[in-house]
Amino acid sequence: MPIRPATSDDIVVLGRLGASLVALHHDFDPERFISAGPGTERAYGQFFASQLGRPDVIVLVADEAGQVLGYAYAGLEGNDYMALRGPAGVIYDLIVEPSRRREGIGRQLLEAALAALVDRGAPRVILSTAKRNAAAQRLFANIGFRRTMIEMTCELKGQG
Repeated sequence: MPIRPATSDDIVVLGRLGASLVALHHDFDPERFISAGPGTERAYGQFFASQLGRPDVIVLVADEAGQVLGYAYAGLEGNDYMALRGPAGVIYDLIVEPSRRREGIGRQLLEAALAALVDRGAPRVILSTAKRNAAAQRLFANIGFRRTMIEMTCELKGQG
């Protein structure tokens, strides 16, 4: 599967896939994750349009005969004292069309994003995954990621 940098021609499909990522996470835990609404695809696409060409950002797509089947969105970050970590590459998003999952496309996207982060000097790469997303966690572990943090959420009913 050819993996290539995203271009402005990919914005509409990136927005659609991004909105599906929002919906997937909302389905995992509707109290923790925002829901996708009528403007989510457009907003996600506009966000990606603002990211393309930034030197600290990587947006890669899996392209099969002109059809984008998934994307990886990553970036380089400096010291983050809130996260208690030094400089790192961060995988922000990784998604593949649902009908094409379990074909190795996600792995190819992830490996290409990792290679791009290494090329740009990232000393390590971190990511977060939804607790209920066991398939993604298996992929990440198989690539060599290890658990280092656990996010915990407390809903403050009636507060604020």
